[in-house]
Amino acid sequence: MMALIGYARVSTDDQNLGPQLDALHAAGCGEIFEEHASGGERSRPQLAAALARVKRGDTLMVARIDRLARSLSHLLEVVESLRVRGAHFKSLADPIDTSGPSGVLVLQMLGAVAEFERSLIRERTVVGVKAARARGRVGGNPGLRARDPVVLGKLLASRRATRLARLTAEMEAWMPVVRRLRPQTAWPEVTVAVNAVLPAGSRRFTEGRLVSSVQFLVAEGLVDAAIIGKAPRRKPAVLNASESRSRPEQ
Repeated sequence: MMALIGYARVSTDDQNLGPQLDALHAAGCGEIFEEHASGGERSRPQLAAALARVKRGDTLMVARIDRLARSLSHLLEVVESLRVRGAHFKSLADPIDTSGPSGVLVLQMLGAVAEFERSLIRERTVVGVKAARARGRVGGNPGLRARDPVVLGKLLASRRATRLARLTAEMEAWMPVVRRLRPQTAWPEVTVAVNAVLPAGSRRFTEGRLVSSVQFLVAEGLVDAAIIGKAPRRKPAVLNASESRSRPEQ
């Protein structure tokens, strides 16, 4: 049975979730995840729980899109992660409902705007580099050469966004295996199981890369943090009396 799953967020504990909860209940949400976190905060355990709860055919619903996403790119990444699972997204105050053609069109337009913005940034970068070279300036970002914290932060954010886009596009091939096995199973066994289900030609995971990828998705609020908990220790095998007597001394 398809479910409507709500997500509500306010920035601080003293803000009121009531209006969002009322709107989500009125829209038919049977389960609502409530978060107290700022819009820019990367770790959102309740968002991770809501996304983990959504199954094929379900719809994740918010009162407004700014309650869900930190940015346009984050919104598109979350919606894409739902789409590849066969789930939908709906914002009550915005014309976005990916279960219908008009909502998909709006989302495609937002994606086109985001890509247009990236193209403009790339174009301005190329023009700036050419102009600087024509004036005899050394190529490259002076902020990077000077180790400017602001410039370095922007570079890290760009790399993080690229990594997140790649992982969200791939994770549905292997994340169900991780969710099924963790944290009860140790990472070496999980890595073997994950590589066994990857499509032919896909890059295989090392244990380190798999752990790093899952930790990154947890930090982004797309995976429940419980998945990276410690696996239970295996109890050592206990020999019975007859086995002890038959084993030769070392």
